[in-house]
Amino acid sequence: MPVVTFSSPLHKDKTVYAVAGSHTKSLLQLAKENHIPIDFSCGDGECGTCLIKVTNVTRKGPMGGPLTDREITVLKDLGKITKDEIEAMKVDDTVHTAWRLACQMVLRDEDIVVEYPSR
Repeated sequence: MPVVTFSSPLHKDKTVYAVAGSHTKSLLQLAKENHIPIDFSCGDGECGTCLIKVTNVTRKGPMGGPLTDREITVLKDLGKITKDEIEAMKVDDTVHTAWRLACQMVLRDEDIVVEYPSR
């Protein structure tokens, strides 16, 4: 069972237990269910409002779902991922950036810290 700690400079850290393997529930959905105030607008991976920084804290290494094409485009536009990281990700089949969109990241069986800005 993954352990997700949500961390923000304006809110107290909150740790929640999540069900891994649904392959459908996004990190944003998990945050909403647990009253974590991650900002979002579209929920479709097109605006970048739900930008988060994810740190893996398990020995297994990163296991989060791969970046979607929409997510890659937005992260590239925001300067959070480079062309080299995109190419490496395609070759290695692993995520090469800590930056994700909460609405696009699907949780796998890993313990993570999610840093998010909030108002």
